[in-house]
Amino acid sequence: MHSSFSLKNLLSHDLPRSRWLALLLSLSVLGLALLPFIFPSTKALNVAAKVLVFIVLVASYDLLLGYTGIVSFAHTMFFGIGAYGIAIASSRMGAGWPALATGWAAGLALSLLLSLVIGLFSLRVKAIFFAMITLAVASAFLTLASQLSDFTGGEDGLNFKLPAALQASTEYLEEPLLGVTIDGRLLSYYLLFFAVLGLVLLLLRIVNSPFGRVLQAIRENEFRAEAIGYRTVVYRTLSNVLAALFASSAGALLAIWLRYAGPDTAMSFEIMLDILLIVVIGGMGTIYGAVLGSLVFVLAQNYLQDLLRLGEGALQGVPVLSQLVSPDRWLLWLGILFVLAVYHFPSGIVGRLRLAAALRAHQQTATSAEVSSS
Repeated sequence: MHSSFSLKNLLSHDLPRSRWLALLLSLSVLGLALLPFIFPSTKALNVAAKVLVFIVLVASYDLLLGYTGIVSFAHTMFFGIGAYGIAIASSRMGAGWPALATGWAAGLALSLLLSLVIGLFSLRVKAIFFAMITLAVASAFLTLASQLSDFTGGEDGLNFKLPAALQASTEYLEEPLLGVTIDGRLLSYYLLFFAVLGLVLLLLRIVNSPFGRVLQAIRENEFRAEAIGYRTVVYRTLSNVLAALFASSAGALLAIWLRYAGPDTAMSFEIMLDILLIVVIGGMGTIYGAVLGSLVFVLAQNYLQDLLRLGEGALQGVPVLSQLVSPDRWLLWLGILFVLAVYHFPSGIVGRLRLAAALRAHQQTATSAEVSSS
């Protein structure tokens, strides 16, 4: 009883409400926590780190789109600001914890300022105009990042060194533990893991607070929320600011993991498209959707080519099929998987699982009522 109460508090009373969803989330968290010991390869660790970063990035965007109903294309700009904050501070100040702290704080401060300005000046206009304004601002920042070579490294980006404690050359145990070398790289991964865990729990707290309920009311009917007495512009602006701060933190985490920040890795429009796809796959208006959606998408993005390569080998000599399963056509198959996911899960993975659980509970209640009445 006490453990259940503690879990409710930890998840801000937003329980999965589906046994299958709870199982998938538990396996996802456990898998990411133990991955360095289960799959100790470099690629697996890089993929898991990308999943962790995207969980925060997508969840922060869902705060805008899923919970408030705001369509913004500037999210990757804040993501890039967080990454460049770490990279610029570390390359100028040298490898050290003060550089990481300064870069993170500078990225958050700039994201706060820009999101506040964009929110106050743009959220009064209609949704499509706001989306266009954010797209223009994001494009301008991408151009600046590519052209300010002395400051951002231009198209090549910035490489930097991490504190000695996070470097792969720093080993904490003389002998491997369960076949895994305990070094600075492993410490970096667990720094990412616990930072993401804390940020996701904080987001759950925000969306399940009275503030989060108002955001959902604005999403459902802005005029009604305004009529009740809520200043919708203020709430929408605060939602925009919070989403930007979380996106900036995700960018900082990405830079720490890659030890690099560049326009392609942090500010490209492709990342924005990935975010939109993951939000739809996981389910809008659910922080849990960001976890499952990121996991499915990043795994497909990184391992679909390997699966197709196996398929091509198995179907070698078959005229049409061997060409269809060529690794070069992985984007085609990724598109097909996305269409199938949207068709079969229109409300996302989380929405579908919760709906199935609710229908099952309703049927059980109806059956119990029939039995008791007879």
